[in-house]
Amino acid sequence: MKNMDHCGRIQNVSTRRALLQRAGGGIGMLALNSLLNQSSIGSQNNSINPLASKKPHHKAKAKNVIWLFINGGPSHVDTWDYKPGLVKADGQKLDGFDKTTGFFDNAVGPLLKSPFEFKQHGQSGMWASSLFPNLSKHVDKMAFIKSFHTQSNNHSPALFMANTGVTRMSHPCVGSWVTYGLGSENENLPAFVVMSDPLNRGLPKGHAANWSSGFLPGAYQGTWVRSKGEPIPNLKRIGELSDQQQRAQLDLIGKLNNEHQKKYPEDRELTARIRSFELAYRMQQEAPECFEVDSEPEHIKNLYGLNEKRCSHFARQCLMARRMVERGVRFVQIYSGGMENARSWDGHGNIKKNHSQFAGETDQPIAGLLSDLEQRGLLKDTLVIWGGEFGRLPVSQLSGGKPTGRDHNPHAGCYWFAGGGSKGGTSYGETDEIGHKAAVDKVEIHDIHATILHLLGMEHKKLTYLHSGRRFRLTDVAGNVINDVVA
Repeated sequence: MKNMDHCGRIQNVSTRRALLQRAGGGIGMLALNSLLNQSSIGSQNNSINPLASKKPHHKAKAKNVIWLFINGGPSHVDTWDYKPGLVKADGQKLDGFDKTTGFFDNAVGPLLKSPFEFKQHGQSGMWASSLFPNLSKHVDKMAFIKSFHTQSNNHSPALFMANTGVTRMSHPCVGSWVTYGLGSENENLPAFVVMSDPLNRGLPKGHAANWSSGFLPGAYQGTWVRSKGEPIPNLKRIGELSDQQQRAQLDLIGKLNNEHQKKYPEDRELTARIRSFELAYRMQQEAPECFEVDSEPEHIKNLYGLNEKRCSHFARQCLMARRMVERGVRFVQIYSGGMENARSWDGHGNIKKNHSQFAGETDQPIAGLLSDLEQRGLLKDTLVIWGGEFGRLPVSQLSGGKPTGRDHNPHAGCYWFAGGGSKGGTSYGETDEIGHKAAVDKVEIHDIHATILHLLGMEHKKLTYLHSGRRFRLTDVAGNVINDVVA
């Protein structure tokens, strides 16, 4: 075989036989690499139990996560990001404003100051809206991120971005990546649990794709749990079958499945399905007790607001979340609000009415959760997250000709962390003087994801999964740990 050197001269590189030998060796190495990646040597996640507890990359500050997903797009300028400049500019036109920033470019009104009063709270002096009379007492526990921005002004892609790091479905969500990396602390309960709004408001846009395991094995899929009625469908044993009889049936099924699995030892999906049968049985034993919040003492129910009609549904979910992390569930996500507009924090028509309603449903339950976790010594190991898919615009959205609502704002938003190794009483990043755009120390969702993984003891660049010939990670090719909010 011949080719040209850099001077244009023909050189003999190798014979045809040598070329075939080298190519064959290379193909063999590729095959070996593939086998190693599929084996327990090359991948820690093909063990007999995919949810077995795994060691983190470094010493973890948090063991569990409770993500309070504020669905619909909470307005940062009406909740935690106080803007005196917006008060001064109230009623003025925002020069140079791109009307396509939001979703309703034909209803853009003047700048609108917050209808809520802001005050400073705690030793840290953090600003909080009058929407949160209970949560404002906990600002010294919170690490605020006030320069969040995202890539989409539409709910579905923005929800996927917040949950999976990309604006399209089919990728694994944060909870799936966390359980893939760390496994579970309790083999009798799901490692990753999701609760949605129970008041007939529907699932969030994108539905179950928001808690999908994507291309990760199915064992890491979020388990959707109802907060009223039977938490998990078919959880109770049907008919006259006794515990001993059911155990005998499962033992026989397990024996047959294990014989079948020996023929396909590298099939991860088969392993996950077999394990799911055993998990379902164990859940029948432990899950009913875990979800039985009515057994809690009255003072705990009152702390969460379980007996308050306005917030009882979210209070029940927060109390269930505490009981779950107490029993080793790794990741819990609770959605406040269902679909769009009046059914979520999507305050297009009337921001005051909308946010008053949903803050009223969540303020006491979340404050109760923080207090309860702290008094039980669980807050230091549990990372609590508050945040949604995007913020809202400082300009008003006209409704009936009146400037009472706010449209979507992908350029600015607010998150906060509490517990789990986060640095309470701190604030990172800033928006501009009216809250239109993130301006100082801008943060994207990959940075938030990297920080969550870091607090759980994982390096976001090392947590990868081989799919379609490429190693994927939650943070893709971006993401930096926000060290200023880490204690």
